[in-house]
Amino acid sequence: MESDTEVLEIVVDPARPTGRTLLADGVEQSYVDVVDARHLHFEYVRRIAAVIDLAAPPGHPLAALHLGGGALTLPRWLAAGRPGSAQRVVERDPAVVDLVRRRLPPVPPEVVVALGDARDAVTEAPAGAYDVVVGDVYRAARMPGRVAAVEFVAQVARVLHPDGVYLVNLTDLPPLAHTRAQVATLRAVFAEVCLVSDRRMLRGRRYGNVVLAGTLRPGRLPVRRLAARVAADPVPGTVLHGAALDTFAADARPVTDADLT
Repeated sequence: MESDTEVLEIVVDPARPTGRTLLADGVEQSYVDVVDARHLHFEYVRRIAAVIDLAAPPGHPLAALHLGGGALTLPRWLAAGRPGSAQRVVERDPAVVDLVRRRLPPVPPEVVVALGDARDAVTEAPAGAYDVVVGDVYRAARMPGRVAAVEFVAQVARVLHPDGVYLVNLTDLPPLAHTRAQVATLRAVFAEVCLVSDRRMLRGRRYGNVVLAGTLRPGRLPVRRLAARVAADPVPGTVLHGAALDTFAADARPVTDADLT
């Protein structure tokens, strides 16, 4: 199937017969186990899930907004582990939504999938509506400027519950200039921010994913338990927080809408 810019397909994982991978122009985008929604294949998805798991009581339903839908991996995972969670997914590409609906199992009725623009969806959402906002928005492997600026992050903070968490997936390559700028951007809005990544990325040895988490209330992030969880992952990760994140971000400055015009 072709979207507006990409050829989309869902293929079976030869190493796991119940696994399905969503590809865009042959590049892996999402992975779903059609039997076990709690199986998370990609390490960055496991890191997002770890923050959610550790920041809320086990099994407690959450109100979640997912910006970027893909194969609905995290909405399926959240619904399986926290039944009754009210979730809204905003996906810009109708071809993705159509393919996922036809080729993958349906999601629970508590998961509402809508076509639209991520920034518009956040701007139009009511204040304090969500416990979790997950940002995973990409076009042609790049994060659109509309979701990279302080003005957008401020709107995310507005729609979060005071104890809520914003999680954003970044892709970057050495010297991680984009990641450093996004750390500064989140820190301009949120009281507490941490970074979770493969150690090799932070050493400048590979291209890959970085997860940032931000909270409105200081001390809300489960940093120590998160560090232990990601260190034990099959793809070991590390957490930067506080002084270590100060050093990482160094002279980076927040991104604004004016920078992107």
